[in-house]
Amino acid sequence: MLRGHRDFADRAAYDEFIREQVMRRNRRNAAAFRIERQQLQDLPEYRTTDFVEEEAPVTRCSTFTVRGILYSAPSRLIGHRLKVRVYGDRLDCYLSGVLVHSTARGSRAHDNRHALDYRHFIGSLKRKPQAFKGLAFRDALFPREAYRRTWEQLDARLSQREACKTMVGLLELAGLHGVEAALAGQLDVLLKAGKLPDLKALREQYAPREAACPEVEVQMPPVAVYDELLEEVAA
Repeated sequence: MLRGHRDFADRAAYDEFIREQVMRRNRRNAAAFRIERQQLQDLPEYRTTDFVEEEAPVTRCSTFTVRGILYSAPSRLIGHRLKVRVYGDRLDCYLSGVLVHSTARGSRAHDNRHALDYRHFIGSLKRKPQAFKGLAFRDALFPREAYRRTWEQLDARLSQREACKTMVGLLELAGLHGVEAALAGQLDVLLKAGKLPDLKALREQYAPREAACPEVEVQMPPVAVYDELLEEVAA
């Protein structure tokens, strides 16, 4: 059935393919199913277990491995051992019985064994931005193609220090300010023009600083006013 159809654009495309196959087979057996349906019992009151549970420690790099695929986790989970419930489309991670992290399940398509979220690494990369170039899973951190191509230009045209600092700044801007898609579009425009991104200008454009709080001058009333008030209350 899957011959020639091993690759799908996304999970939704795969689900649609399966739905079409199920509907096709159901149509063939519609008459027999109507006979059998009269004998079917009600569904169970509670759902059956539809996951497999595994354990995975979170490394100091904020990653954990499940079934040969490397996932990322928030830095607060470093050093903890998670109980991971593996579903068909996601992983739910528990610590002491509490759900602490959930992520989409990775795929081994095209030998891709990484399912990483760049947001989980921003904090550590800000402290040591030059470590970005040497990361073994660096290419898996780019959320969109525009970021990968931007890194290639930065790495080719700037020093390692400046290239890494700029790239980490771009990822921070994209992740912490919710402008990943908009920033990717701007990077595409700059790449087509042969220009490198100006991190300071992009921060002012996509993450402007909040207006300064106005200065408030408080004038303290003289103590005699309170004395007069007390005398009026007493009278």
